Amino acid sequence: MIPSAGVPKKRQRTTAARRSSSTVGTISSVSDVTLTEISQNLHCPSPVADDRPSPMADDRTSFSAVEALHFNDVITADVVLRLFIDSPSPLQSTATASATAESVSNSDLHVYLHSDILRRSKYFSALLSDRWIGHVQVKDHASPSDDDLFHLKLGVSPAAGSIQSHLTVLELLYTNDFAAAVGSASTALDLLPVALELLFEECVRWCVVFLEAVPWTEEEEKRVVRLIPFLSEEESKELVARVSPSREDSCEAMLEGLISSAMNSYGNTAFVKAFVGKILRDLSSRETAKRVLEKAFARSLNTVKESLEDYSSPVFRGDHKETEAIQKLNLHKASTNGKHLLWLVERMIELRVADVAVREWSEQAGFTGDLQRAFRDDAWRNSVPGLPAVILRCTCRLANAVSAGTILASRQVRKKLVKDWLPVLVVCKDNVSPISPSNKSLYLELEETFLRIISTLPMSDAQELLQQCLSFSTRNVEDCPHLVTAFNTWFRRAARAPKPDSLFDQ
Repeated sequence: MIPSAGVPKKRQRTTAARRSSSTVGTISSVSDVTLTEISQNLHCPSPVADDRPSPMADDRTSFSAVEALHFNDVITADVVLRLFIDSPSPLQSTATASATAESVSNSDLHVYLHSDILRRSKYFSALLSDRWIGHVQVKDHASPSDDDLFHLKLGVSPAAGSIQSHLTVLELLYTNDFAAAVGSASTALDLLPVALELLFEECVRWCVVFLEAVPWTEEEEKRVVRLIPFLSEEESKELVARVSPSREDSCEAMLEGLISSAMNSYGNTAFVKAFVGKILRDLSSRETAKRVLEKAFARSLNTVKESLEDYSSPVFRGDHKETEAIQKLNLHKASTNGKHLLWLVERMIELRVADVAVREWSEQAGFTGDLQRAFRDDAWRNSVPGLPAVILRCTCRLANAVSAGTILASRQVRKKLVKDWLPVLVVCKDNVSPISPSNKSLYLELEETFLRIISTLPMSDAQELLQQCLSFSTRNVEDCPHLVTAFNTWFRRAARAPKPDSLFDQ
């Protein structure tokens, strides 16, 4: 490992970068020198021949001369770098090993480079410094004519990128043409680990800025997340903000906004509601969806209740036209929010998180009283003719979920649900005329559901509620089999002999 004294302390990349590379280990093992021995020989003279350009020499080359140097130029190079594929770890999967292995012809390459150019990389700058010179050179010549070149080895592990990515980054030390080299997020993600490994700061900055500005696929995002720990806090700030929530309840806040927008912000809400419904179904956290839906349900229910309360018990004074206009406004408000309420109830039942909604719906004695008064009036007929059906559909959906066992409600909740909402059904049947086929079907479904729930109650509760269901009867007794069945069931149970108290004392 390169001692920290050889690398500027602006970024502590060395430790992080070495996690994904075996480069330094390769150099150290080949030269048979320990870090302790290196630090004891800081001023060891260079073994490079005197007549060759020294990698340690002061930079006396003019800017134009540096510009004239070319990547992999055998004639002018003073450094030869051997790039080779490290053997994959036995712990790596076969798929990973095969994906990172390259063709035999490209798995071991010698690249001819220039020390003046390599110093743009802080990693190579450290290797070519006085502290390291003489300990990292490895005599493993590509050809007899390379005897006087400075030799380095760079092992490429599967985690550190491919040989091609390393060649591209090395060439960028010469060309500086990042715009041409980095044309996609995938390419940036291929080059960034190599740039981090070699401490090539300009390449790191370019790849990070590019990744900040372009979209990613899901797989690319996973790679970004894996690379973030190797970046400084300042460099990774924008990437972190893109993939990490700014607060713990971000998901909940987002869902609340989506539900609010679906209900209030669009003219044609059907498509938007369908889309938000899919998001809720696909959400991984059912508990988050439950909390958000319960809040939205409570808000919509309160709005409907307040609107009906204002309609049923007006507290304002004014002329008749003004009063009538305000009453219509209250009815429209109740009708609009009633539709939202129905959508919320359906989503909660679909996700099986409607237990709180059922309990709340069963505790609405005041609300059901306002509904009965409103529906006995004629004002709603011209203003909001669909209001009764919307409210009854909410009741029907919740009652069906209870009778089917989708929602496990207590005895008290089941009893109150029928007791409070049965009178609303009766008022609607008596005052909504003409009865459309859809309303007739709704009434019948709710009657049957109430009777099924009554059958789950103790006989004393069932006796009280069944007597309120006589309005379900029709001119032809054969047309109301659900009512006949309910009473037959009760009388069959009543015909059984009461159990002696002694049975319960045993």
